Amino acid sequence: MARYVEDEYEEERPRKKSSSGGKKPSGNKKSSGKKPSGKKSSGKKGSGKKAQARKQRRRIIIFIIELIILIAAVVVLYGVLTATKGGKMEIEENDIIINETVKEAEETSMKGYRNIALFGVDSTSGALTKNTRSDTIMIASINLDTGECKLVSVYRDTYLNLSNDQYNKCNGAYAKGGPEQAINMLNMNLDMNITDFVTVGFAGLTDTIDALGGVYIDVDDTEISHLNNYQLCIAEDLKRSYTPVSSTGYQLLNGLQATGYCRIRYTAGDDFKRAERQREVLTAVADQAKKASVADLTKTAQDVFSETYTSLDLSEIVELLGDVNHYYIGDTAGFPQESNRATGTIGAKGSCVIPVSLEDNVRWLHQYLFDDYDYEPSATVKECSDRIYSDTSGYLKK
Repeated sequence: MARYVEDEYEEERPRKKSSSGGKKPSGNKKSSGKKPSGKKSSGKKGSGKKAQARKQRRRIIIFIIELIILIAAVVVLYGVLTATKGGKMEIEENDIIINETVKEAEETSMKGYRNIALFGVDSTSGALTKNTRSDTIMIASINLDTGECKLVSVYRDTYLNLSNDQYNKCNGAYAKGGPEQAINMLNMNLDMNITDFVTVGFAGLTDTIDALGGVYIDVDDTEISHLNNYQLCIAEDLKRSYTPVSSTGYQLLNGLQATGYCRIRYTAGDDFKRAERQREVLTAVADQAKKASVADLTKTAQDVFSETYTSLDLSEIVELLGDVNHYYIGDTAGFPQESNRATGTIGAKGSCVIPVSLEDNVRWLHQYLFDDYDYEPSATVKECSDRIYSDTSGYLKK
């Protein structure tokens, strides 16, 4: 079981000094090789819960094939070669941080949902495990009863606790500690209960989209030149020819073109708009995937799986492809919420996206994902929220 972090902080832990000198949360920090204090969930009803967990896993695993295909379409890197180091990673659930309040929500508002982290890493060496920043960070929240999946982009420059009481741009968590630390970062700051992930590099992206027949995207006149410039860079890296997009409007894009579209950030909206484009392509690829046969999806899964790093089994994915049409992407959004975020240069940490109130953003997130209008964030989130305000408010007032 994942370890649950108590909302009352009983143990003092060494912390690094903040450049702003603000107050630090005292929990969830590893000290001198020791695990943070916290308690595991009870072993009572173990067999029943395990059986239920296996059943839920089987129900959502068939959707993971789409997620693997879809996350490939949102990877915002263009230098990863075909020798991507991929494979399956066994995550020790005892090393995953889940805030104590969330354990209670799992039996109420979050019951019946499965949450998975999706990462697209910025790497030119094919490294998927760590030492590379996650330029794409998404949460896929799946309603197991209805099949609806909601996608939330967590903006890569969001100023958060990296799960070790160090505060910086959240995409640094993956670089420092791989998917485990990145998952802990999401769980700690957002009151989530994620234990599974999919990381995809660039290799195989173009072939995957092409195998599905491309994707339909509405390209406007501010995007077309950037799209072509990006796909030219990708084509040069892969030593492939490319076809420039010659007109605007709703049209079928091939793999190189769709990948170039995902990378655009130099239009109105900057990185926020880029994350929106990534979710747009995800939805478009989902539409195409539903038109494909089980045999074609199985082949695509096999091709893409070798270019992924994940906690999931290919054998499970392939075995359960037959019910893929039960699942669909119902809605997408970005975090922090537009009305509750700011941007600013936070000293040496550079330009960051600031959750003006992390606490209020988490309330909104649980309302959006789980229809919980009465959610009260954990003590951990509240302390992180206070620290973020302390670190950033002085810069934002200037």
